[in-house]
Amino acid sequence: MSYIDGFVIAVPTANKQKFIEHARQLDPIFIELGALRVIEGWGDDVPDGKVTDFRRAVQATAEETVVFSWIEWPDKATRDAGMKKMMEDPRMDPSTPGNPPMPFDGKRMIFGGFVPVVEVKA
Repeated sequence: MSYIDGFVIAVPTANKQKFIEHARQLDPIFIELGALRVIEGWGDDVPDGKVTDFRRAVQATAEETVVFSWIEWPDKATRDAGMKKMMEDPRMDPSTPGNPPMPFDGKRMIFGGFVPVVEVKA
């Protein structure tokens, strides 16, 4: 079964187009490094919870939209090798001249790797 990296971030709503451009430039690198697909989901129906929720998890303000993203890899070994290469790739470094700046506060991003345990397809 595949391996999934998941991400939740708060993006200033005014930066939506900058976020899309950032993703379109950088997400293909994950494919180049072995990922099967990358999904970037712009929050549309993200309710406030009574105890916790996506907005609280990333300390989103009223001027920010929650983005839920994931990268699907064929397996954990491919993910580990791809992420290692990604960390060394100058195209992923926002301080490299010509690279787009992150249009969000990366310090509030939450992320993790997940082993699928159930998969149901149509």
